[in-house]
Amino acid sequence: MRAAPEVSVINGKKVVVVLPAYNAEKTLQTTVSELPDIADYRILVDDGSSDATVAVARKLGLEVYVHDNNYGYGRNQQTCYREALGCGADIVVMVHPDYQYTPLLVTAMASMIAYGVYDVVLGSRIIGGGALRGGMPLYKYVSNRILTMFQNLLLGAKLSEYHSGYRAFSRAVLATVPLLENSDDFVFDNQMLSQCVYFGFRIGEVSCPTKYFEEASSINFRRSVKYGLGVLATSLQYRLEKMGIAHFKFFSAKGRKLDLHYYRKTAPELEGSSAEKQTR
Repeated sequence: MRAAPEVSVINGKKVVVVLPAYNAEKTLQTTVSELPDIADYRILVDDGSSDATVAVARKLGLEVYVHDNNYGYGRNQQTCYREALGCGADIVVMVHPDYQYTPLLVTAMASMIAYGVYDVVLGSRIIGGGALRGGMPLYKYVSNRILTMFQNLLLGAKLSEYHSGYRAFSRAVLATVPLLENSDDFVFDNQMLSQCVYFGFRIGEVSCPTKYFEEASSINFRRSVKYGLGVLATSLQYRLEKMGIAHFKFFSAKGRKLDLHYYRKTAPELEGSSAEKQTR
């Protein structure tokens, strides 16, 4: 296990990279090899993979946490963020281990938060036309544009897209947003971004090249339809909440949040340990 550096590289902030993984053995090493060396910790949470993801992650020196079942993408992120805050993270960058997004942008995204420009930074596949050049299926691109237009209208924001999985957050965001009220499925991403808008956090975007290939994870058409319906529902719930017509727990300041008193690990305690933990 690689010990954390004593002084963080970016403006004295502790940066933690989290990798929510499911059957990512074929692309994990390539992803990790391109991660900039700025992270105090690199955490992989495995959501019940049936391949050798955990073994590869251990070999690469990542801090590994293993779900005892396949609970879903949303639950995986909850564990990622809880463990990152437990390490004392000031900035958390989520990188998908399927190598669809370039890990080289981690430094730029973390810097925008470290120097107080934004609270949330997204890697956008739309800015610069990276989505289509990278092979995004046309139906997904069209759906992305329609859903984004709908959400900008209902949320009153002006984002190029709401559906990128490449994201960076300040500690304040993860401590404020009631993440435990969100779905365990893919719509978690959209709910979380809607929460960030609702609670007034500053959101920035950077152009992100993307790659669509056989080994990269991608939800099928049926799951895409389910996700799209979830996005529409989330946007309508946001508007109803803002208008005071209805109230939802995932927009409530009293909603369930990550535990801020979670045990904080230190580098000496991690050295010489597999840092692997069963969790759920």
